Amino acid sequence: MITIQEEDFDVADLLDQLTSQSAGACVNFIGRVRNHNQGQSVTGLFIEHYPAMTQSAIEAIVEKARERWQIERVVVVHRIGHLELGNNIVFVGIASAHRHDAFHACEFIMDFLKNRAPFWKKETTEIGERWVEFNEKDREALEHWLK
Repeated sequence: MITIQEEDFDVADLLDQLTSQSAGACVNFIGRVRNHNQGQSVTGLFIEHYPAMTQSAIEAIVEKARERWQIERVVVVHRIGHLELGNNIVFVGIASAHRHDAFHACEFIMDFLKNRAPFWKKETTEIGERWVEFNEKDREALEHWLK
């Protein structure tokens, strides 16, 4: 399941969607709006996207993960619009028979979302608004998977 939405998500409901009697492992990641980034205080975040492009990019990322690891279920939810400090941004959940596959697939999907999914983020800071640029740490995380 891949969902892009303005509304918040319920983590318990998303975890229920991952439940399977054959899945021995369920790993998830939740990204939230924090109060700082790149050395500046942050007071809010606005995320926009191009719907058809974003959906297909995330589907391709999930498919690549399925090719590399044995995954039973995948749930990806990414929020768009205006978000406040502490709000949920993204949920990535993986159900698999074994933890190794679930951990790696979750990290892989999150690293590719950060680098390849067409979301544009604008932070509100104490000195105004600024578009968030990719940072070196995110690029290095992606390179790890491309080797």
